[in-house]
Amino acid sequence: MPYRPRLHIVLLEPEIPHNTGSVGRTCVAVGAKLWLVRPLGFQLDDYHLRRAGLDYWQHLNLEVVDSWEMLLEKLPQCTMWYFSTHAEQPYHNANFSEGDAFIFGNESTGLPKPWIRGKNPWALRIPLRDEVRSLNLSNSVAIACYEAQRQWLPGSV
Repeated sequence: MPYRPRLHIVLLEPEIPHNTGSVGRTCVAVGAKLWLVRPLGFQLDDYHLRRAGLDYWQHLNLEVVDSWEMLLEKLPQCTMWYFSTHAEQPYHNANFSEGDAFIFGNESTGLPKPWIRGKNPWALRIPLRDEVRSLNLSNSVAIACYEAQRQWLPGSV
């Protein structure tokens, strides 16, 4: 059953069904809507997608759009936060509001570089040690979602 989302989680051209399933499970846990921007690297009825989402998938508020432009039409008033290992600003310096959209790139290439170049104030990174190139997509989404929750309702979800 769809719910009024507190957050919008956007996966741009996701490739790995396990990750998307796990992200969907996190979205249900925090009351976020999951947006998938085509092309997808899997079918929505993929076994691995549903397995990672477990029996929570039926509660997911999910919408799939054919392009980035279509997503922008559907979320015209949202503040968009772009998560990337190439961004300069740490995610914990941002002030999130209910209704914001968190944008994540696909597993192999991330977000388009022009979206995060320079001093884009909406481009955020999760700090990592030099030995690690990036975190798993579903882990990154969970970190971002729970930081927003921490800001809104200290001590609870």
